[in-house]
Amino acid sequence: QVQLVASGGGLVQAGGSLRLSCAAAGRTFSSDPMGWFRQPPGKEREFVAVISWTGSTIFYEDSVKGRFTISRDNAKNTVFLQMNNLKPEDTALYFCAADPDGNYRNYRDYAYWGQGTQVTVSA
Repeated sequence: QVQLVASGGGLVQAGGSLRLSCAAAGRTFSSDPMGWFRQPPGKEREFVAVISWTGSTIFYEDSVKGRFTISRDNAKNTVFLQMNNLKPEDTALYFCAADPDGNYRNYRDYAYWGQGTQVTVSA
């Protein structure tokens, strides 16, 4: 079976940092794009970042540009999200995803999902 396991979330103060990891098992994603989404309380799931299989192409949501960095280690079948200068509005359940077949900003176009890790940022 295919599993994506996200970890690294927690409770931090505004201005702090967290590094999220997503390790995949059951399938190799070295040839597929991988991304991160988040879902704030009471809101829709939204795009955060995506990275191509080579790491050469990266896109970020405007609200996280300059603060978040997505990266991947294909040898370890893992994608990361380094989050710096966190803000209260970053509070959300963060999901990793793999293998979009259309619009990379649309969660419905991703074939595989992790279970999510909670990020809470206090003022």
